[in-house]
Amino acid sequence: MKPFPQTRMTVDEYLAWSETNPGRYELVRGEVYEMTPQRLLHAEVKAAVYTALRRGIRAAGLPCWAIPDGMTVRVDARTAYEPDALVYCGPRRDPKSVEVPDPVIVVEVSSPSTRRTDSSEKLTGYFRVPSIRHYLMVDPDRRMVVHHRRAGSEIETTLLQDGTLVLDPPGLELPVAALFEEP
Repeated sequence: MKPFPQTRMTVDEYLAWSETNPGRYELVRGEVYEMTPQRLLHAEVKAAVYTALRRGIRAAGLPCWAIPDGMTVRVDARTAYEPDALVYCGPRRDPKSVEVPDPVIVVEVSSPSTRRTDSSEKLTGYFRVPSIRHYLMVDPDRRMVVHHRRAGSEIETTLLQDGTLVLDPPGLELPVAALFEEP
């Protein structure tokens, strides 16, 4: 196991630290947390979500980019998450970037060990990022999507197990079933 820094750090310090400490981590209130290993089903659904987002962006002709896990989203000076997928719009980022400062859509694929954090801390944290319009919690065990959408100063929540997921902005429509397709 890798040693974690003994002092609290800022996101900038964390990003510098993570460059020399390979693995999957998140920074929460200045403390580094190692992410647990994932089940095969979790990995397959992450791949399906990324593929569906990428195909949807291309089909709609949007100037947006789907990114699989591995990119950092800064919530505040001492908290940074690594969603399972995200979408940002506009020009392509520098290929050397490790952070996406203005995602429009963030996705967490829930697991038994992350379900509570995804629906509490991350829900409030992600919506502190002004650019985020949609937070999707994808539950592979229940084959369900919990869609949280910024609607002015409120957050609207919809549960979907079938039909079409509408993500506007940026103008994506995805069949819910596509989020669970085998890659």
